Amino acid sequence: MPAEPPPCEWQFPPVDLADESGLVSVGADLQPATVLQGYRSGLFPMPIRPGGPIGWWSPDPRAILELDDLKVRRSLRQSCGRYEIRVDTDFTGVIEACADPTRPDGWIDDQMRRAYIELNRLGWAHSVETWREDRLVGGLYGINIGGLFAGESMFHRERDASKVALVALVEILRAGRNRLLDVQWRTPHLVSLGVTELSRSDYLERLRTAQAGPHPPMFA
Repeated sequence: MPAEPPPCEWQFPPVDLADESGLVSVGADLQPATVLQGYRSGLFPMPIRPGGPIGWWSPDPRAILELDDLKVRRSLRQSCGRYEIRVDTDFTGVIEACADPTRPDGWIDDQMRRAYIELNRLGWAHSVETWREDRLVGGLYGINIGGLFAGESMFHRERDASKVALVALVEILRAGRNRLLDVQWRTPHLVSLGVTELSRSDYLERLRTAQAGPHPPMFA
């Protein structure tokens, strides 16, 4: 089981104080307890700008992927046979690839990278990786709390490698009930994979149920 850090020293404002962009507050820190308390409250951290202060966000609506709604087209199903799936064998490699500064709209700065590597060490952050010929070619990472998996970012170096990691994640989460796969914001790419949205109030209700459940065996 993950190691519970010392209690959080910060008090987050209610999420319904979010502005139109979903920003609830700015500041605090990225200590493990702070980050976990944020997710448990319906928030997630993201810098206002790379290297800048941390914003705590609660978009309304919130993008999620219902596990039964994942769209696996024939070409993606074929791609699933080309890669080896591994879990947490190179978390640092995954987050560093996701943080590549040449990627458009990059937001994962050094403070975020260090925080999530520590959360992985404690057993709260996980990577699902795609490998081919013993090379890391794609993957994703996120935070797991009970039945909640909050996806943070994904990357690929070969065709469909990140999508294959998502297929694998969904299979991992299906080993249980009341799972919630949070992807934060809706994008055209995510919609093509089956992502939908919940109102903030519905998301918080689902969150309470999900995080009270057991961790998926693969992440426990």
